Amino acid sequence: MRDTDEAVYATVAGNVAARADRLWDVSTALHRDPETSWAEHRAAALLSGELERAGFRVDHGVAGLPTAFVARTGDGDGPRVALLMEYDALPGLGHACGHNLIAGAGLGAALALRDTFGDVPGTLLAVGTPAEEGGGGKVNEVAAGVFDGVDAALMFHPGVYDWSWAPLTASAQLRVGFHGRAAHPTGNPTEGIDALAALIQFFNTIAVLSRRLPSASHVQGIVSQGGRATNIVPDYAEGLFGLRGGTTGALHQLVAELRSCAEGVALATGSRAEVTQVGEVYEHFRPNDVLAGRFTDHIARSGIELTQPAAGVYLGSSDIGNVSTRVPALHPFVAIMGADGSDHTPDFARAAAGERARRVMLASAEALACTAADVLMDSAIREEAWSRLRERENAETA
Repeated sequence: MRDTDEAVYATVAGNVAARADRLWDVSTALHRDPETSWAEHRAAALLSGELERAGFRVDHGVAGLPTAFVARTGDGDGPRVALLMEYDALPGLGHACGHNLIAGAGLGAALALRDTFGDVPGTLLAVGTPAEEGGGGKVNEVAAGVFDGVDAALMFHPGVYDWSWAPLTASAQLRVGFHGRAAHPTGNPTEGIDALAALIQFFNTIAVLSRRLPSASHVQGIVSQGGRATNIVPDYAEGLFGLRGGTTGALHQLVAELRSCAEGVALATGSRAEVTQVGEVYEHFRPNDVLAGRFTDHIARSGIELTQPAAGVYLGSSDIGNVSTRVPALHPFVAIMGADGSDHTPDFARAAAGERARRVMLASAEALACTAADVLMDSAIREEAWSRLRERENAETA
């Protein structure tokens, strides 16, 4: 480790500590005032305002999204690093995924780096990414070119494990509808084609399919429309299905299989199937062990030890996957409660405003800032991170 690096890390730590109370105020303000996907107007204004007051140049409404923003600082040449902030909440549960902590850590890292360097060598982006829980703001931002030219996209996620990277699957939602023909179930039952019966048969078919899916893949469905009255043979019924695959390629194969199943059920029941995608596809997360290793080393100074994920355990899906397949990305999990807990629960929402969450957010802000400094200052780290990304891509497509 170079003496200059150690001096930068020490300065970063001091700058995060100096802003600790304000960062926690921002995080708890978000926690008290949760806003769901695409409606995070107050959260976006709060975070972008903090960055503007610190001297960042802020573009609002990027990628055509009213609650997205990109804040910039630096000399504009050389390397580019993006620090990502999520701030949407869950309906009825608030910040039960801890996005208030993601926002606080990303904000803290960005402010600490500007405090440390003044004019950052290269370009530092602080990217506001709405609607991770439903909609996928990062998907739109990728398409709009927000991450073009970025050498590393960095964020952390609170959780119940201390893992250096996130085993996140690809995901998509499909709406599967069956069109039948209405009839009276007693007066002229043979004239009807029961769309609900077709949908139920589709559920049964999916249950058989699921028994042969690999561990990273699954299908979960609900009945979203099943008829209007018991004395009418339903002429339309539909279900909403969430699909996950260990890789984006595996997800696409699963989507194709579900479409085939729907057509088969329609043929067997005399109905007509209609399959439509709902929302954006979240790609699988492609880990980068160069960035994960730097973050792991940095957060260890705060007494937090990260390990590799447990084999065969998957923690859901996120639109960070769509970023990670294009640029080197970081997405560790850092525990704010024990492994017997779970996110997306009231207990996790309470934990996201607790003392352990404060310590984790500040430690993660420091580690994110130090990792970003590594990428900005060291071309060898940038080159190795890009090399690992290409190696992963080649291995997945071989």
